[in-house]
This record gives sequence, structure tokens and C-alpha cells, in this order.
Amino acid sequence: MRLNDRVSLEAQADGSIAARFDGYASGLGKFNAVTARRAQDLRLGMALASFSSKSSAVQSEVALLVQRLADRGLIEYRVAQASGTADKVIIEPQRPDYWPRLPKLGTSETVVLSRFAYLRRRGNDLILESPRSGALFRICDPKVAAALVVLARPQKIGRFLRENSFPGKALLALLLDCEILFKVDAGSSGLRPDEGDNDLVLWDFHDLLFHTRTTEGRQANPLGGVYPYAGLIAPLAGVRPSWPGSAIDLRQFIPSSHPKPLSVQLLDQRRSTRDFDDQRPVTVVELSRFLDSVARVRSTWKTETDFGDDGPEVEYTARPYPAAGSAYELELYLSVANCAGLARGFYHYDAAEHALVPVSVRAPEFQAMLAAAEFAMDAHAPPQVLITFAARFGRVSWKYSSIAYSLILKDVGVLIQTMYIVAADMGLGGCAIGTSNIDLFAKITGISFHVEGPVGQFALGRGSSEESKPPA
Repeated sequence: MRLNDRVSLEAQADGSIAARFDGYASGLGKFNAVTARRAQDLRLGMALASFSSKSSAVQSEVALLVQRLADRGLIEYRVAQASGTADKVIIEPQRPDYWPRLPKLGTSETVVLSRFAYLRRRGNDLILESPRSGALFRICDPKVAAALVVLARPQKIGRFLRENSFPGKALLALLLDCEILFKVDAGSSGLRPDEGDNDLVLWDFHDLLFHTRTTEGRQANPLGGVYPYAGLIAPLAGVRPSWPGSAIDLRQFIPSSHPKPLSVQLLDQRRSTRDFDDQRPVTVVELSRFLDSVARVRSTWKTETDFGDDGPEVEYTARPYPAAGSAYELELYLSVANCAGLARGFYHYDAAEHALVPVSVRAPEFQAMLAAAEFAMDAHAPPQVLITFAARFGRVSWKYSSIAYSLILKDVGVLIQTMYIVAADMGLGGCAIGTSNIDLFAKITGISFHVEGPVGQFALGRGSSEESKPPA
């Protein structure tokens, strides 16, 4: 393992060590002088095996320092044939908890590439990655790329041992650990039903990729309003230039005395509220009314599919907002920080029973979810209630091909607008949040990220009286 190229370590006289990268500094804690000296070896690299033993205080401290660097995504892992030889692969963690593991591989076992694995160009590098993987692999040796082509079909490990282009059994184990490869039975085709559980079978490649690469938790790319092209391309105008031709002025058809419908008045009142009055929090009575208005199940029914008499029955619900195919795949989870009459905690909203069900959550993970929302809103405090939209992906992908994830995001937009309108009608403040951490949600709920996971968030509470922001 070694430090990422863009990272440097700075040791202070009091024993504090900080990592400096991309113009930022992150404190790593205080360590003894020997540990500080050994930490500089991370620039060239330290053998992973050296961390298996923590028999001395220095070894334990070095291991702690490396773990803290890894948690911040500042460590990468070099795979080579031997010390001093050229790199075959550089492994870049995409999750803070990634640590290379080498599962055992027998020569008679059969492996194949995941259907979610893909190669792409990044700058001058060739990258192998997968939305299922906790790390990506920067391919440095053309022989490795050639071996990957062969793995498009199931191959026995023993066959690779006899090939001149064999990239190394350890590398295959690393790829297996990252779910870029997976094991199959001898004679298996290695196609969709062989990889993962039934919930994974329902995912198309592009949908799972889009889900993981546009959320936090399973990728290490810059995310959010970082203005990546500010120095290259001028910003587009706020209003599109008009098309040529004679315009028909529609204002002439609206009488000046025409009263605005209530729906239009509520749309005019809509604001994104980022600061809340914690001296006057939203109440459980208001929260009950809000959830009843935006998401409560109104009715249920079953209908047969279009497969004839042998087709399964599908259950549907009706709720206040429209949803693609009446799937209503979105579940609401509430992180309650400050609500009069309701205990602080994490809840699932049972839309059929109009009830909140407590979900056990560890305090650090609960705080992390609220802190992420606070940061995303650029607010001074966390929201009083953070509502996370979690999709039961199979409700949509069981029916729709190629457009399943797109439909889910459209449903998210519809629900967000519904929440804005109801919040405005109730005199409450609300704010849509553009990011969510799918790995954090999985840890809190114990549900695999591909089964049910966050696709949107909405902050709710009583707005601060000083806040008066334009619509956003």
C-alpha cells in the first residue's frame, strides 16, 4: 500500500500528523516520533503483509494511521510480481472501508467476469471497475487486459496457470473479492441468473451503474457543486435564447382580474428552506398530517398480468402522487432530530397503516446521516426531520426494461414537488437534497444496496423567521 500521488503527510512537533491533499488538510491524530518517521515510507509503499502483525506499539500505531488514511480514501494498493518490478495493477478504493482480501481459489474452480464489470479510459489510464465493487483497478500491464477478454466466458483457474499471459492467482482473488469476478459451477453459462440473488437479476447494467455513480458511498469521484468546468466553459444563460419567428404572446389570454387557483398560489409560495427554528420544532401532529397528505396508501387492488391464465397477480396501491405503472416503489424513512411529541430516532413510514415504526440505529450512523444533509444544504444545523426516499427497485425493474431507474427518478421528482406544495400549504419549510449515501443507508437498515436504497431526500421543519430565500 502507498499514499495516493496527490497526498502528502505533515508531522508537527507535538506528534500530530495531517494529510494534505487538493488544498485541504485532514488531521489524523497524534503519534510517536518513530511512527511519524515510518509513515514517510508510505510514499514509496509498505507491504500489506507488514500489517498482519501488531506485536509492538509502533506497529499498532502505524496500522492505526494507515486505517485512518484508508478511511479517507487516501491510500492505494500496488500489485506487482515482486518488489521493485513494474506495476501490474493499481487498486483505488471507492469505499472508505475497503481493504484488500485474498479469498482462496482452487485450481479446479471456475470464474467469470461479472456482467457489471467494464473497462474505460480515464485520462491515459485503462480502468476496470464495477458498480458492485468497493475498489477500481487501474490496469498497467497489457497482459492483464488480454486475460480479461478470456474471462468473458467461464474459465477454470487451472487453465490460467498454464497460460503465458496468466496475471497471477492473487490478482484473480482480488478481483473475486471485489465482485468483478464471481465463481460458477462447472458447465455453467455464467449468465445473469448465475450472479447474485434474485434482486440483482432484476438490474440492468446501466441502471446499477447510474445508481452507484450518482450517489455517495460506493464511489470516490468528486460529487456536488464543485464547478468542474468553470475555467473552461462559460455558464449557460438562465433563459434560453428565443427561436426565430413571430411569437404568440400568451399573456393576452389571461384576464388581469382572473384569480389564481390555490395550486398556483401554493407554487408561488414554495421556497427551499435550509434553516429551521429549533425553538419551535415541527410537531408530531403536523408530521402526521404531512405524511397523510403526501404518501399515505389510499387503496389497494390486484390485477393479472398480460400473460394469460398462467400469469401472476400483481398488487397495486393508490397514493396522493402519480407513479410509473402504479408501482409506488418509494418508501419513506425519517431521521427525526427535533419533533415535538416524537422521540429522536430513525423511523420507517408504514404508508398502509399510516404509522411510524422505529428502526434501531447506532448513534454515529444516525449523526452521519443528519450531518450529510446539513452539509448538502449548506445549513447551520441539521433539519428537524430528514425524509429519505428509498426505492424497492424490483417493483419497477420487474416490469420495465432499459428505463427502470429513469422511471424511479421521475417518481422522486414528482414526490418532491408534492412535498413542497403540502409544506407550503401547512406553513412549513422544506428543501430537496440532491445527494444520499447508499452505503450508509445499507449499514443502518441491513438491506443490500441493490435491494432497497436511497434515491432522494427532503428536509422538513418549521422555517426560521429570518430566512427569506427566493425559490430554488
